[in-house]
Amino acid sequence: MTKPIDLRSDTVTRPDEQMSAAMATAEVGDDVLDHDPTTRALEERVATLLGTAAALWVPSGSMGNLISLMLHLQRGDRFLAPHGSHVLAYEFGSAAWLAGGMPQPLEWNGGPGRPTPETVRGHGESSYDTLRTTLLCLENTHNSAGGAVTPPHEHAQLAAAARDTGLRIHLDGARIWNASVALGLPPAALTVGVDSVQACLSKGLGAPVGSVIAAGEDFIGEARRVRRMLGGGVRQGGVLAAAGLVALDRIDALAADHDNARLLAEGLAEHGWSVSAPQTNIVLAAVPNVGLTLERLAAIGVRAVSMNGQIRFVTHRDVSSADVKEALRRISEARL
Repeated sequence: MTKPIDLRSDTVTRPDEQMSAAMATAEVGDDVLDHDPTTRALEERVATLLGTAAALWVPSGSMGNLISLMLHLQRGDRFLAPHGSHVLAYEFGSAAWLAGGMPQPLEWNGGPGRPTPETVRGHGESSYDTLRTTLLCLENTHNSAGGAVTPPHEHAQLAAAARDTGLRIHLDGARIWNASVALGLPPAALTVGVDSVQACLSKGLGAPVGSVIAAGEDFIGEARRVRRMLGGGVRQGGVLAAAGLVALDRIDALAADHDNARLLAEGLAEHGWSVSAPQTNIVLAAVPNVGLTLERLAAIGVRAVSMNGQIRFVTHRDVSSADVKEALRRISEARL
């Protein structure tokens, strides 16, 4: 039977022996009652990495973004986010339903996945007879833009534009670790000027569960309360936090995923596919018939998903360069 090569997402990874052992032997307490010690250690480490005063473990990135929006927005406030952002397209309307925000997508006129500072200023102004706009949500890397990276100088310009119009800033940094590796910069260099950031541990870093919100101490204190309101308070959370600590030791290993994404993109291009050059670990390919192509890929044991009318492949730590070459061989033999 053909071994499946799963390129649907970097969320499909499974804990290896080292991570499983860390989970099995984790020092634990009741995180809701008196703060689990391993969870505390993870939160302190993430806060240092992201350049903030405090951090809070949450079960998922979607919850992390939602908690942040709930604290930043009042009912009916408009928030800005680049078109296709995760908070707009992939969180099932929770920003409007639970956080009470009115989303305003921004066009990508500043580069893949990002607006220009002028666009932010133009949409950020409020008056008595218009929606009150209070928040800018950025995403780095930007999933729908094929894992596009926002470099620090452009981030600084967008942050300055937000400040000029009185906006707070939340950064969806689900794959900020990938951006950090791609740019050769520490993660904290990519969070300058933001009020809150969410970073995921269960994507490229390979933890089975978990994300972290990082911000100031007062914000995180309120976030802990809202997390419990949403049912996100866990008891012996150290079992999961231990996996996150192991994951953080593997940030540099993301470079291999980026190399494999380039290998995949170059191979697909050689077979005649229309492929954008990846900046990180996401490859987007334009094909005439997405549904049919996905069916044919599945038939040869290569798993992918559709995104914005294209095929999305995501490389990750459970896919080797040999696996990528095998996927390309199958695609070539199937004449896809």
